[in-house]
Amino acid sequence: MGYYPILLRLDDKIALVAGGGEVARRKVETLLEFGASISIVARELIPELKKLVDNGTIRLVGKEFKPRHLDDVCLVIAATDDRQLNHKIAERARKKGILINAVDQPSDCNFIVPSILKRGELLIAISTSGRSPALAKGIREKLEGQFGGEYETFLILMGRLRNEILAKGLSQEENSQIFHGIVRSDILKAISGDDWEGVSSTLSKILPDNIDIKNILNDLH
Repeated sequence: MGYYPILLRLDDKIALVAGGGEVARRKVETLLEFGASISIVARELIPELKKLVDNGTIRLVGKEFKPRHLDDVCLVIAATDDRQLNHKIAERARKKGILINAVDQPSDCNFIVPSILKRGELLIAISTSGRSPALAKGIREKLEGQFGGEYETFLILMGRLRNEILAKGLSQEENSQIFHGIVRSDILKAISGDDWEGVSSTLSKILPDNIDIKNILNDLH
């Protein structure tokens, strides 16, 4: 049976990472990027992780895993080089109903981490359901060339436009027509080419007359 894809908000949630090596470092960095508060348990830490502990970015809770380390935890990454220890941590986490990923031990996981392409608020997750992480990474690398920084700017613009348009009290059908018109237009291409006059001109043809386009585009370029 396959995996059900979901996206989690980790703001102010505690994630426990077990392990202090290079794999743990990569997991920690990704979790930090998405706003998690991180506790780490490890016998030894590589310099990059030690620096994060020393400056208070993450919290070292012990050298040996203890069941109490799972208290108030949202998810767990077991990334030690000891497969039996990873298995033990996974069993404890599952019994408490906590999300657990044991690196390279699919049978001990109740969730897997996809390969991620991020452009601001655009998030593309690629998964092979654990069959071939290398293929997922290869697909991500191909997509990186197709989705550039213009998508990040476009989504900032769309967020502003959505607030303005919804505040006008138009019908759902009118809103849908406007939003789809923007997405189907050449605005992304114009942003990529730094053609902000083109962006403004296109929006003026799609948006209601009483929306201040100049103000919406302010500081985007």
